[in-house]
Amino acid sequence: MLIRILGLLSVLSVAAVAQVSQPMFEAMQPDLLGAPSAFANAFADFDNDGDLDLFVGFDGKPNRLYRNDQGVFTDVAAAAGVADTRPTRAVAWGDMDADGDADLLVGFTPRPGASVLKVYRNDAGTFADVTAASGLVVATGAVRQPAWVDVDADGDLDLFVAYRDRANALYRNDAGTFSDVAQAWGLADARRTVGAVWFDFDEDGDLDLADANMDGDANGLYRNDAGTFTDVAAEAGVAWGGRAPKHPGNGTVRVCAADVDHDGRFDLFAANYGPLGFFSNRGQGRFDDRAAAWGIAIDSRYDACAFADFDHDGRLDLYVNGTVTGGASWQDSLFRNTGTAFVDVTPASIRRLQADHGVQWADVDGDGDLDLALTGARSDGMHLVLRNMLPAADARRGLHVRVVDGRGRATLAGAEVRVFAAGTTRLIGARLVDSGSGYDSQNDMPVHVGVPAGVSRVDVQVIAPRGGRRVPVWQRGVAPGSTITVRAGR
Repeated sequence: MLIRILGLLSVLSVAAVAQVSQPMFEAMQPDLLGAPSAFANAFADFDNDGDLDLFVGFDGKPNRLYRNDQGVFTDVAAAAGVADTRPTRAVAWGDMDADGDADLLVGFTPRPGASVLKVYRNDAGTFADVTAASGLVVATGAVRQPAWVDVDADGDLDLFVAYRDRANALYRNDAGTFSDVAQAWGLADARRTVGAVWFDFDEDGDLDLADANMDGDANGLYRNDAGTFTDVAAEAGVAWGGRAPKHPGNGTVRVCAADVDHDGRFDLFAANYGPLGFFSNRGQGRFDDRAAAWGIAIDSRYDACAFADFDHDGRLDLYVNGTVTGGASWQDSLFRNTGTAFVDVTPASIRRLQADHGVQWADVDGDGDLDLALTGARSDGMHLVLRNMLPAADARRGLHVRVVDGRGRATLAGAEVRVFAAGTTRLIGARLVDSGSGYDSQNDMPVHVGVPAGVSRVDVQVIAPRGGRRVPVWQRGVAPGSTITVRAGR
């Protein structure tokens, strides 16, 4: 198994498309990261040493926490106290107690007498189980998408959890104790939810929710009006995510919010059992179906979508991973965004991998570009991290923006980052602080914007929707290749 992975992944490449450089990736530590039966993966700098660490949840083997030391991974899960052996389906990083380091939520398959959620408080790199003390003991439920997000804009992180077999929950954080307010707030969606993302789609100053539903259920788009949520998916044009309405074999596994068409607004993309869906945000609460026009309405079985500017041309490219179902492993694909269409540039060796479910983009080696982390749930799968081999001069044009609140805490999931060529209104890129990503996961890390060649300085705008207010905060004259921190909100 290991020899096959090493031979397959020493360097992954694909022939050039038009005049654009070919994507190339190199497997990092495949002897360590070759273990199969992995589901969810997520990044955070849990030890605050300046590089991104990786948690990987397995299907009944000990979960792993990889400490990253300048691009070299070491599994420290047992020493840190997070090497659970229960089958794991979800993971989310967030500073639950607002003490300056990332805490960890893990979601398991049900087991009699045990909670399906487990909350670990991070104290200087050692984790303590605070599930019971936090009021988050949940006896049953097929846990899917979790997200730490400050829904009520009171300065601390609440916890949203999508469940595939029961009503979704929103656990409000009150001084470290959580209680489910989803029913009262209109968020207890009882459809078969597997994915969700938070963003201010109508730009009215509060965070809204898009959720992804399976088995013929329509998707939801919950507009937040001062804490009251209303499902407006049908009137916004996104209820079915590009798949066949009410088809019991179709569903949306993952919904992503990203500025695909580079106009500064956040569009919706659906990874489906059925054709992929792309809906351009036209403002005033409306979305246009652009999947066919962009050549992306591909009918397959997908687990996740993950956007990243892997080639630093300023446009968001797309990775979609096929699922494993009925004994078949469906195709993964990497698409380059040309500005008007998606072009398949998948390296043949990536396509041959038994990858599914987990997918993340993160600058693991600190060279400025985004590397690709995948998982595979099959017995011949893996949980590889693939180093992006973008030429060094191009890689150094990656800009990383860490968004924190006025007290320096990472409590602003769903905040928006826009980057402009300095002194102009030329948009380089728009990104979201992670509020639900990959497969049933959430990262706690800076957002990344690739700055095209020829742009020497940029202006960075951050907007954190907070209780009906959208106040931009700026840092001007930033050099590409920088890592900056922007304080937004109160």
